Amino acid sequence: MIALYILDTADNDWSLGGASRWWLHHSLTKLAAALHKQYDLPLVLRRGQPAQILPALLRESGADTVYWNRIYEPAGIARDTAIRAALKQDGVAVETHNAALLFEPWTVKTKAGGWFKVFSPFWRACLALPSPTPQRAPKSLMPFGQPIKSDMLADWGLLPSKPDWAGGLRETWTPGEAGAAERLQTFIDKNLYRYADSRDRPDLDCTSRLSPHLRFGEIGPRQVWQAVQMAVDRGGTGIAQNAAKFLAELGWREFCHHLLFHFPTLPQQNFREDFDAFPWNPNSAHVKAWQAGRTGYPIVDAGMRQLWQTGWMHNRMRMIAASFLIKHLLQDWRLGEAWFWDTLVDADLANNAGGWQWVAGSGADAAPYFRIFNPIMQGEKFDPKGEYVRRWVPELANLPKKYLHKPWTAPAAVLDQAGIVLGRDYPSPLVDHDTARKAALAAFAALRNDTGEAVGE
Repeated sequence: MIALYILDTADNDWSLGGASRWWLHHSLTKLAAALHKQYDLPLVLRRGQPAQILPALLRESGADTVYWNRIYEPAGIARDTAIRAALKQDGVAVETHNAALLFEPWTVKTKAGGWFKVFSPFWRACLALPSPTPQRAPKSLMPFGQPIKSDMLADWGLLPSKPDWAGGLRETWTPGEAGAAERLQTFIDKNLYRYADSRDRPDLDCTSRLSPHLRFGEIGPRQVWQAVQMAVDRGGTGIAQNAAKFLAELGWREFCHHLLFHFPTLPQQNFREDFDAFPWNPNSAHVKAWQAGRTGYPIVDAGMRQLWQTGWMHNRMRMIAASFLIKHLLQDWRLGEAWFWDTLVDADLANNAGGWQWVAGSGADAAPYFRIFNPIMQGEKFDPKGEYVRRWVPELANLPKKYLHKPWTAPAAVLDQAGIVLGRDYPSPLVDHDTARKAALAAFAALRNDTGEAVGE
């Protein structure tokens, strides 16, 4: 066997962002070490066009069969389909497998034989299918008997250097299969039992944080499924309810991938075509302030700064931050999608597009247009002690809890005692919440379908 990883250099609208490139470097480092330790199998690295690299390696080695795990993104499907057809014409056998999803996208259908556009019935249909189970890893592999030329990973330039902005990523993450397995076990042992009630609290470390490991295939959803089901079988107070909620979140990931497979324009185009007429209000200064975590709304800014420093953001925070960009600032959801793609270590084309379109109200099973997150109330509800904001917006750390999520309401004496000058130490709000909410509702109401009903009603 030859273990091969190809870094595809083809121009692509969705080439890896900076945070994902950092993760890929360390993931490949760990993969190479694991293959060597467990199987004495070297990892061969090649960079370029897969359609050229694979045939060349086949001629070089005399191999007659190629195996890979399927991906479900439009560009990857087109590339792999063409490669498979060409290899078969040359007499090379190709075997592909599913490691990325619980169920193949073409196997989950409505009673009418179509594809689901609403999550709840989609997930019920998934749960009615045979339980997904992972395959056991092979006990041994026989390495190819001759040396195969390989690129040096360091030469690929995946790591940032000028400047090196990845310090927070290094402190936060352990890429690789072992890191994924440890994170899963820690979640099951310490947090699964309280997941349903605590999953929306960014101030509590109680979510699985498996998303980047799933994104890079270091762990599969079937492994996660099986481990959680085993925890349910072992019992424990309330474990089944919490497990069901967690697996439903895994189901949302599945739903987004199924949507992308059946509707490949999801990352670029509104799923609901009537949204094409939405009156966006382009403002580059507002977008830059949002990216930098300087909107003047502490819970939004905390999330954006967590993203920049760690390459990850709590899911509740992703919804709050996305809602603010779209519905408070009236900026096109695709601008946020692109920023997340570049800065998230778990940047996943299906999840990213599905999540942004859900918040915007333009997607499948989308949030209703009138659901506009109030960043003050969201902060007070989900960061009640202010610990999350104090951590990520330290210039507000000395502000009393009463004013922490709305510092512009604090009396001058309170701000002075906390050492804060609004507009200098921390920005005033970019927009007034009530004014922005009314403007957003007016913009959404302007979108009328043929029946005269507002989009999302």
